[in-house]
Amino acid sequence: MTVLIMRTESNVFPLSETWISQNGSHSSRSRLTMGKQIFINICKIPLLLLFLYMFICSLDILSSAFQLAGGKVAGDIFKDNAVLSNPVAGLVVGILVTVLVQSSSTSTSIVVSLVSSGLLDVGSAIPIIMGSNIGTSVTNTIVALMQAGEREEFKRAFAGATVHDCFNWLSVLVLLPLEAITGVMRLTSEAVVESFDIVTGENGPELLKVITDPLTKRIIQLDKTVIVGIATGQEVLRNKSLIKVWCQTRILVSNISVSGTHLFVETGLSDLAVGLILLASSLLVLCTCLLLLVKFLNSLLQGQVAKAIQKIINTDFPFPFGWLTGYLAILVGAGMTFVVQSSSVFTSAITPLIGIGVISIERAYPLTLGSNIGTTATAILAALASPGDKLAAAFQVALCHFIFNVLGILLWYPVPLSRLPIRMARFLGERTAKYRWFAVLYLILCFLLLPSIVFALSMAGWQVVVSICVPCVAVLLCIVVVNRLQLQKPHLLPWWLQTWDHLPLWMHSLKPMDKIITRVTLCCREIRNNDQSRTSLEDLPQLTECEAEKNLVPLAQNRPALIYSFETETGAVFDSLNGKSSRL
Repeated sequence: MTVLIMRTESNVFPLSETWISQNGSHSSRSRLTMGKQIFINICKIPLLLLFLYMFICSLDILSSAFQLAGGKVAGDIFKDNAVLSNPVAGLVVGILVTVLVQSSSTSTSIVVSLVSSGLLDVGSAIPIIMGSNIGTSVTNTIVALMQAGEREEFKRAFAGATVHDCFNWLSVLVLLPLEAITGVMRLTSEAVVESFDIVTGENGPELLKVITDPLTKRIIQLDKTVIVGIATGQEVLRNKSLIKVWCQTRILVSNISVSGTHLFVETGLSDLAVGLILLASSLLVLCTCLLLLVKFLNSLLQGQVAKAIQKIINTDFPFPFGWLTGYLAILVGAGMTFVVQSSSVFTSAITPLIGIGVISIERAYPLTLGSNIGTTATAILAALASPGDKLAAAFQVALCHFIFNVLGILLWYPVPLSRLPIRMARFLGERTAKYRWFAVLYLILCFLLLPSIVFALSMAGWQVVVSICVPCVAVLLCIVVVNRLQLQKPHLLPWWLQTWDHLPLWMHSLKPMDKIITRVTLCCREIRNNDQSRTSLEDLPQLTECEAEKNLVPLAQNRPALIYSFETETGAVFDSLNGKSSRL
């Protein structure tokens, strides 16, 4: 018994020492690996900031490209003041112009110039401001398209981007008729302007411009007064280029003057050609930076780090102060937008974070609402810096923009049941995750096709617009209500409304259109594959039978249409699904 114990102890100690030695080496390797991973992550942060900087600069260049390509067209659209007196036409003009120039500040500055020159009254300017609010939300929707490679990320990103669109559209549907009937925003802004002795101030701090201008101004500089001049009827500016022919900044340091220039200062190209060049290059940089940003964020925000950040951002205050969390997010969104001086930049920057799941759509919604408030606060400060003859008009237009967003927040945020934009955005995200082409259709429909149709109808008079649009909106609302009841309380509906199955499939599903698009895509792919495979067909008889069979098995996995044309020549039958072959 004693011998057995001694043998046991003698066997235990060497084993224990070996285990300790192995465990110590494993622990040291783990610490080394962890330290290496931490070092790599720290090195990724400067690259992340660099890609974010390039992403923001590409947004600025993208706006300049759109202004070069469509700025004069936008000025021409504003020329017909009789058309702008129609509220619906003014709304559509605001949408189209802002989409054309990719800058709500540019369209707002045109409106201010028209109002201050007496060519447009404030009442007619308000629908244009509403339209610019809708048009500026197209940028982050375009950014969301860059995450279409991953289905779940695309679903979240597109929902987070379109929540801004849904808020603006719903606010316009309620507030535009209210303003046309009562003039509440015009009267409120007039009362504020008359009650305060407003004096010219200074522009708000443009922190982002200080950072991005050294790069963007080296690439392109625009004379935006040309667009404003065309809109106000100065025909002499029609043949003038938007590109600054020369720009000179003098920095006096020991009596030395430094001249500044940009890449296209001496170009002989037209504005449209330069705009298309900048559009292609900025979209390329935008897509590249966004993809790299998403990859870097995914690699940095992993495991416990991602969970901790998600918990901090998306967690509400403890009861009974949970309702304050959303309002704090509104303040954060307003403050961040005020700092970067652009709602498009802020909402576009948080779109990738929504896509990878760091920010939930419930938290992104108040951040977006705050961004709307922040950009109007910036516009108010810019209006206070206007010349004396434009001060009152600029301040009143900016104030109307502010009132519109505040009223929209009061309509669609305080009561949880009224937060329809979140549910609408989720629905759009689910549709785009299932049918990715739906995202492009949505952009074309909401920002180009639908506004153009409404604009054409408005030319026939407001009676035609009301007689067509009101029934359409009523039918749409009824469909939404019936869909909700079908999901939650179908027993309240008659049997023929409890399901849409008795209707033709194309009336309640996107599957027929998806089949058409898929068929067209496959046909194009087959044609391309057949063209690429003709060389292989000509070379095949020169191979031996064994070599032909060996070379065609990989082709069988990728080119089913090619398989059966080889059967008689090789004496083999290939299965296109699993790549197997059998001798005839």
